[in-house]
Amino acid sequence: MRLAPLALLLLASPAAAQFTVQPSGRTFATIDDAVQSVRMGTATILIAPGVYHQCTVQAGGDITFKAVTPGTAIFDGTACEGKAAFVLRGRRSTVDGLVFRNIRVGDGNGAGIRTELGDLTVTNSMFLDSQEGILGGEPTGQRIAIDHSTFSGLGTCDDAPDCAHSIYLANRGSVTITNSRFERGQGGHYVKLRVPQVTIAGNSFDDSHGHKTNYMIDLPNGASGRITGNTFVQGRDKENWSGFIVVAAEGKEFSSDGLTITDNDARLAPGVERSPAFVADLSGDAITVTGNRLGAGVRRFEKR
Repeated sequence: MRLAPLALLLLASPAAAQFTVQPSGRTFATIDDAVQSVRMGTATILIAPGVYHQCTVQAGGDITFKAVTPGTAIFDGTACEGKAAFVLRGRRSTVDGLVFRNIRVGDGNGAGIRTELGDLTVTNSMFLDSQEGILGGEPTGQRIAIDHSTFSGLGTCDDAPDCAHSIYLANRGSVTITNSRFERGQGGHYVKLRVPQVTIAGNSFDDSHGHKTNYMIDLPNGASGRITGNTFVQGRDKENWSGFIVVAAEGKEFSSDGLTITDNDARLAPGVERSPAFVADLSGDAITVTGNRLGAGVRRFEKR
């Protein structure tokens, strides 16, 4: 049976698409109604394809937000509490296959995800054309893991009192970022982490079409861990081009002893002529920088 055009439109619209909570099987018209139904429990919310001008606040529980088809569940332009499309302060949160785009708020920190409590895992997701991609953290041993995700068109130093960044996280635990892509930054840093332990591995940082950007990776208070197997291209339009990776630029809070930066590839975009440091260190700790492939003009290490 062929559906009339109106019927096809209704099937494709977010109003017709359901948010399904598993294992109960209950369905809801909005993401926030689905989240509030979980309360302090554990559940997966399956999100059907659609463009949703909605947001949610997770106040408890362990929730997995999962697109039925990765890349087709899009949260566009709406922030809760003047913060983010998803404000997360439950026991644990997992985001799988979702797209967040066009998130802006008055203080310049509009994000796809604002994490305030609980461990967070993000995979197969996209953060596009917003003031910030993922923002937040908590002063505990919070663990955050981001994998196979894209961050494009993010950051600003014009809308916010301080700059916003593609990822900006702070906690007393760890942040792991793997197999992800960063591109077309619009200000600030691509990754800024105020955490004691980091793993940044197998990512692509393409700044060739960036605008008024700063560092690729900023560890402003120091950190230990490893940065390995990443590719970096520094573009022409920089607010600060002095370093690709900068350690302890705002003071040494965490030890950087044992931080290992190895097997990365760092280059300038075609036609760019300058001499940035691949690693600029202000911590004075025992950092290992070895086995990296550096293009013309890129200096291996600078102690400031």
